[in-house]
Amino acid sequence: MTLPRPARFCPYCATRLVRKDDHGIRRPTCPACGFVAYQNPSPAVGVVLPGRRGLLFVRRKYEPYAGTWSLPSGFMEYGETPEQTARRETFEETGLRVRVERLIGAYPGHDDPRVRVVLLVYLVRKTGGKERAGDDAAELAWYPASRPPRDLAFRSHRQALADYRRG
Repeated sequence: MTLPRPARFCPYCATRLVRKDDHGIRRPTCPACGFVAYQNPSPAVGVVLPGRRGLLFVRRKYEPYAGTWSLPSGFMEYGETPEQTARRETFEETGLRVRVERLIGAYPGHDDPRVRVVLLVYLVRKTGGKERAGDDAAELAWYPASRPPRDLAFRSHRQALADYRRG
């Protein structure tokens, strides 16, 4: 996997960046204004949504890993809280309104070729809505907690499911 190329020019003053030591790591830095081009992971949120038929999963409509299954999940928007992201992404992908109950865990995401991720996974409960695949979900399906889909897109989702099953 290759990470995105770091910036070459400062987004504030357009000066060419130089590699400079920043706490033991050489990072692209602007010699004119001091801007440092950090390559931070992107925050994302997923949900575990239990129901009478098991746990709800979405089949991914788009790459990466189109056609595989995942928890309802997505990237946080600027200004959103993780809980707001959980509610928004669940509604966009499943048509269901949910209440966030508790954090299951935080997981590193290293298997998305676009970006490194820090994934927060919440346990949620349905409060309303009408079940339908939407946004970037091609299909919805319920699986028993003990037997999730074999072709889960992300390792972090498998880790979160294991933590959910442990209680």
